[in-house]
Amino acid sequence: MAKKATAHDAGLVLKLYDLRREAEMRKARTWFTTEFWPKNAEEFLKVANSFPSQENTWLRQVGGYWDMAAAFVLCGALNEDLFLQPGCSGEMFFMLGKIYPFLKEFREKTNNPDAFANIEKVATGSKTARKRLERMVMMADQRRKAQAKPAKKG
Repeated sequence: MAKKATAHDAGLVLKLYDLRREAEMRKARTWFTTEFWPKNAEEFLKVANSFPSQENTWLRQVGGYWDMAAAFVLCGALNEDLFLQPGCSGEMFFMLGKIYPFLKEFREKTNNPDAFANIEKVATGSKTARKRLERMVMMADQRRKAQAKPAKKG
């Protein structure tokens, strides 16, 4: 039976939420959720390799934040069942869903097998999490397809 979430777990989730509200983190999260829609590994790599651009900084900030949060879960510092609640980690799944189809190639081309590894372990570590990730990958794919279609003339 899984360990029951404690008040400490809840406090850590609230602290993680508070960190997401920091001004620069908000900018990074807004960019990642609204503007960053890579269509392939090359577009993903372009941002990752554009050091020291603002987009590169934001990619590392958002990725690092969620990788750290996932590490808390993997090391037992944060209850996994609580963390996997949509209100706690929904954005992490959304973020990973956007890059997951290109993650293997990204890791190979950057020679970084650990890139986003903690996030992936949490997001694929249970049936519930895998289903959420699958939904997010499909949603991201649908969004990319919709963006690729030319606008209809009215």
